[in-house]
Amino acid sequence: MRHLLGLAALLLAASPAAARGLEAAPGVRPASARLSVDAADYDGTPALHVRDNPGVPGRCCLVPLGVGDFHDGMIEAMVAGRPRDGASEGARGFIGIAFRVQGDGERYEAFYLRPTNGRADDQLRRNHATQYISEPDFPWERLRREAPGVYESYADLEPGIWTHVRIDVRGNRAWLYVNRRPQPVLIVNDLKLGADARGGIALWVGSETDAHFADVTVTRR
Repeated sequence: MRHLLGLAALLLAASPAAARGLEAAPGVRPASARLSVDAADYDGTPALHVRDNPGVPGRCCLVPLGVGDFHDGMIEAMVAGRPRDGASEGARGFIGIAFRVQGDGERYEAFYLRPTNGRADDQLRRNHATQYISEPDFPWERLRREAPGVYESYADLEPGIWTHVRIDVRGNRAWLYVNRRPQPVLIVNDLKLGADARGGIALWVGSETDAHFADVTVTRR
């Protein structure tokens, strides 16, 4: 079933067979007051504009989508992330998708991009262009420390440019594809919440990021 979410043209397909009709879905609201959400036209595309406002109390990173329970399947989206105006030197334009989100966002799996790393002159930064995390127990810092290079990888990215991402989830494994390339840029063979985990889906926006999302499609397996 396809839904037009809130104020922007985010189309979500609950299954391919039910993609014939459109119906209104509940408004999209961030999980934290720190994130602001509004409709926008970005580079000629109707989009959902999400900004991280670090001066506001609360935490990043989730904007839940009203698509119900998700276990296995495919998530696709067009995303464009860049550091917000006035961001610190460490900002990367962090943008991604969270899945199997549980509770009020206390536990989830996610893939995200660091767009400013994609074409950096520093090869080590390039190698950190994509990232898998599982909150709260496996943030990026722990994964990088305990298993360097296993949960992040290189992808050709540019800040603020529309980028197609596809996440394929099957049991305790997941694959991240970027810009419709046939091969994944990142493979995770041990999703930390386990093969039986399930939950919601959310847009994911990291610290000091100005983000746009469009054409989000969810296909359950």
